[in-house]
Amino acid sequence: MILEAKNITKSYGNLSILGGVNLEVRKKEIVSIVGSSGAGKTTLLQILGTLDDASSGELTIDNTNPFELNPKELSSFRNQKLGFIFQFHQLLPEFTAIENVMLPGLIRGDAKRKAKERAELLLKRIGLQDRLNHKPSELSGGEQQRAAVCRALFNQPKIIFGDEPSGNLDTRNSKELHELFFELREEFNQTFVIVTHNKELAAMADRTLTMKDGNFVL
Repeated sequence: MILEAKNITKSYGNLSILGGVNLEVRKKEIVSIVGSSGAGKTTLLQILGTLDDASSGELTIDNTNPFELNPKELSSFRNQKLGFIFQFHQLLPEFTAIENVMLPGLIRGDAKRKAKERAELLLKRIGLQDRLNHKPSELSGGEQQRAAVCRALFNQPKIIFGDEPSGNLDTRNSKELHELFFELREEFNQTFVIVTHNKELAAMADRTLTMKDGNFVL
């Protein structure tokens, strides 16, 4: 297993958000998590992605317990092992597409030239070879999300977490983005855990898990 979560809980005071979630994800698996708003999907994804702490429980990713790392170690682990795609692309507006994609490598300590070469390779792979030097405001919504996918892929992460990655796209761009995930799974042995309201994406996944009231239901 590339990811194992055991009895993950999250509470704010007396308000329970997650009630002991268990999850195992295999390498190269694409898992979708669905459920109504307020079911706990995004909270779970943030904990699995080490962006938030659990109130209790155990988490292992690539044989490492991220909860045991100090802040500097955790930041490095997140940079090198995990990728993220959000509903809104989160590209930095002052940087071009290629500069945005380079960022995880530069944070890791890659030489600028090496990082630029990899960013260009990834952007060309998804059809943005003519948009390398365009800023996010000059890209369409679909192009922005594709650039965000390249950024998530940059450090060859063990898992990419998606939080409604197609939620801000039209039908055509959503379909293309979903198909891209499966292409990348085959090309890069990539694992995805995706929270989505999109029924088509959920149906395409290897497994679809439904959350209700802070836990998975059968």
